[in-house]
Amino acid sequence: MPEVYKQSFKQNYTNNVDLSVFNCGLERCAPGHTWGPGIRDHYLIHLILAGKGTLQTGGTSWELNPGDLFFVRPNQLAAYTADAQQPWEYCWVGFNGISAHKLASMLPFSDEQPVHHTLHPDTLYKAMDNIFRARGMRVQDETAMVGYLYLFLADLMEETDEQRPHSTNSSSQYVLNAIKYIQFNYSHDISIDDVARSVGVSRSHLYRVFMSNVGKSPINYLTEYRINEACKLLRAGSLSIAEVAISVGFFDQFYFSRVFKRAKGVPPSKYAAARQAGACPAEPADPV
Repeated sequence: MPEVYKQSFKQNYTNNVDLSVFNCGLERCAPGHTWGPGIRDHYLIHLILAGKGTLQTGGTSWELNPGDLFFVRPNQLAAYTADAQQPWEYCWVGFNGISAHKLASMLPFSDEQPVHHTLHPDTLYKAMDNIFRARGMRVQDETAMVGYLYLFLADLMEETDEQRPHSTNSSSQYVLNAIKYIQFNYSHDISIDDVARSVGVSRSHLYRVFMSNVGKSPINYLTEYRINEACKLLRAGSLSIAEVAISVGFFDQFYFSRVFKRAKGVPPSKYAAARQAGACPAEPADPV
């Protein structure tokens, strides 16, 4: 029987809150080796290289073989076990960050089907191996790992299009397209009607799919995004309040100040003054 081994790396700190590699590695498991049942606080993808095993989650069990990938979401109860006769060898990558949920929604996995068989195992293995080879605690190492992670996820997205193309009419796709429109156009004088037209749905339908997928209305998402971008500009300290307001799509400074205070608890002038005095306000969380 092949020798058991494990090579792994875990990130203890990240400079990149948008997307970061939490852990990665390669392992040839002992017969019957099991992880779980338990939950993770990050997204996790395994690629089976050899042997076989099982995944249990959501009351269902999947038999996995070489070329299969399995996907575990944060806070999802799961267990996976190496076969007693032909224990598996796999590589894995765990990731998290503000953009992780959006990226995960574009991968060929779902809650009902957390397993995907790749037609390009060598390509995906090389992509995951690059993440592991770039490992390290320096900022440049972390940057390289995130870069390779993006390339790995891009390869998986290609397989989503090739094997299980998502419908452009799905509610999640409408939301993703609307978010992209907002992120590229928030600094202009756009309305929710503009957002709805950009994705080809009515304003009322956009409201429903936003509430279902994001948990907030499109106007609340747009407002929060603008306010969080305003916070970044105020922390930089190089623009006046009026200039910040215009830069994030508010063309009435007094209205901007009212909305900002409602969102952050202080007017923008006090937020900026606190930053300059060293009493740093809480960092704004980007809307998801």
